[in-house]
Amino acid sequence: MNANASLSAPPRRTRGIVFLALAVLGLAGALFAVRRPLMMSAPVCMAGRWHGCFDTFNGVVLMTLAALPLAALVVWALARRRHAAGVTSPWRKSLADVGMVHGTVPFLWLTMMPGAGAGTVPARVSLVPLRDLVTMGPLGIVGNLLVFAALGFFAPMRFSAPASVPRILALGAGCSVLVETAQYVLRLDRVSSVDDVLLNTAGAVLAALASRRWWRTSSHTSATCRAA
Repeated sequence: MNANASLSAPPRRTRGIVFLALAVLGLAGALFAVRRPLMMSAPVCMAGRWHGCFDTFNGVVLMTLAALPLAALVVWALARRRHAAGVTSPWRKSLADVGMVHGTVPFLWLTMMPGAGAGTVPARVSLVPLRDLVTMGPLGIVGNLLVFAALGFFAPMRFSAPASVPRILALGAGCSVLVETAQYVLRLDRVSSVDDVLLNTAGAVLAALASRRWWRTSSHTSATCRAA
């Protein structure tokens, strides 16, 4: 038995090292791909100017990355406070709280960013499914998938109410409909599209499935404690 355990440990350690190396390489590749546009926005953001920083895609991405250390510090402070208060799973809850905010607010900001004809161009609606996917392009599709991905990933880990795939689907669809309605009412020179709703919802569900291992464990533990 001990021999089998000792033989199974190195493969697990090797897999962990491989996954960590892949994550580092992926992060390095992403930073390499966006280094030029981000550095173009860095002087404007460092000067504290709104125009060119908070009203551009590159500026919002740069500030989101720059805020990562602060987000990690907030997670640490919340976890220590909850641990001292005797709260169960303090690190998981703190990470979920900060992750939902830090991973969702920047995408909502980009989604609600006014276009050049905001306030003057008539509001536009596209209700034909899959028609706008062709014009979105890969970047638009990926961006729409990520709008509520953090919410779908962390919400079921933090709260027991949305801890199921149908409820996450309803949550993602409801939030997306609210965003598209706000775009239409505020006349932001954006197309309120049913395809945006479909992609936003799909991103939330896919992210929830990716974290299902953790929120199912958390839900099972909570149910066991209540039964006891």
